[in-house]
Amino acid sequence: MKKEDQPVSLSRRGFIRDLSIIGGGSLLWTAFPWLQACSPEAKAEVAGEKVRLAVIGTGSRGQYHLNNLLNIPTADVVMLCDNYAPHLQQASAIFPKAKTCSDYRDVLDNKDIQAVLIAVPLYEHARITIDALDAGKHVFCEKSMAMTPADCLAMYNKYKESGKVLFIGQQRLFDPKYIKTMEMIHSGMIGEIGSIRAYWFRNNDWRRPVPSPDLERKINWRLYKEYSCGLMTELATHQLQVGNWALKMIPESVVGFGDIVFWKDGREVYDNVSLVYRYPNGVKMSYESVISNKFYGLEEEILGHKGTMEPEKGKYYFEEVKPAPGIMQMINDIEHSVFDNVTFAGPSWVPETASLNKGHLIMDKVSTHDGASSVGAVGDGSVELVTAFCDSAITGKPISELVEEAYYSSVLGLLGLQAMEEQRMVVFPDEYKIPYLNFM
Repeated sequence: MKKEDQPVSLSRRGFIRDLSIIGGGSLLWTAFPWLQACSPEAKAEVAGEKVRLAVIGTGSRGQYHLNNLLNIPTADVVMLCDNYAPHLQQASAIFPKAKTCSDYRDVLDNKDIQAVLIAVPLYEHARITIDALDAGKHVFCEKSMAMTPADCLAMYNKYKESGKVLFIGQQRLFDPKYIKTMEMIHSGMIGEIGSIRAYWFRNNDWRRPVPSPDLERKINWRLYKEYSCGLMTELATHQLQVGNWALKMIPESVVGFGDIVFWKDGREVYDNVSLVYRYPNGVKMSYESVISNKFYGLEEEILGHKGTMEPEKGKYYFEEVKPAPGIMQMINDIEHSVFDNVTFAGPSWVPETASLNKGHLIMDKVSTHDGASSVGAVGDGSVELVTAFCDSAITGKPISELVEEAYYSSVLGLLGLQAMEEQRMVVFPDEYKIPYLNFM
């Protein structure tokens, strides 16, 4: 078998290796340019090198990254920064040799530091990112980009002006099962997409223990409008990006409702949201998030006229399934002749229930999670994303189209929040559209 005829199996263990297969890797890098950061050529360029990195924000997500950075060969964590001492102490236990500080400006003044990883509350993203780019640092900033579309645009413009590397924490762009999903969708395997349904359900109050009442808003910042935009920026932006990625376009408008339905504990952000995004071709993407019931977990259901993709579960389904062999087909025919037609108010009525089709695996050894964690999950693309950032910071080469994907998902989340708060349809403003060939 010729090398170019070999099948591409995007198992996690072989992720980088499989991207290099001709007909797999080269086509994927063309379709998803940010994956060039994972190419053998990119890896060879940084072999034996390390980026001097500082982590700003050492709470739960920051510590999640720090534990991953222990095993990233191109990372040298030399400084830790947090204005909450207990978190800084916990981070120091992970990287005891790293210097510590409580003011991020001390990090930016340190000429020895080449790059920063920002994992602070949302309201600080824009300010610290822009200051870091101005200071000549390469930047990784957690999603979402900012609290307003104007700040998202300011971050994007500063990135383009600086010539530095900027990554935003949209890890699905580096998750093998999502990459394979999009390759299959864009090949036409499930046909024309007619609808997308996305949801993220949890059952917890989103609160963290507070040692003193005066620290309530500092520790539980996600619950207050001054610091957070709630479910739309903490969860929805991940899934809105998937919808855009599948359709290769951005929605033109959004409507929705948001309420505090269950957790009536003084929080200011919604615990229950339902929205519909409308794309220019008429396709709608529904989005729902509830944090008082976890039964359905999270998923993006991408419905084509030939099949359906469920990337989080790592499965796909064809509309028409092959008939069962022999005796099983006969039994099935008998059962249908007896039970299919149910008499209901006179006429014959056939119940339309969900298909029992068990589907097929998108790839070998799929890593899935139930969405309950507020920190991160094994196998969700986060390690690959941060590794690519470290490698890119060493070369100093910005990654094509990565920031644009994150920008649009961030702004769409904020427009959805606006639609709910103002109880009206919100159209995507022209002033917030940026050049991006994949969506134009």
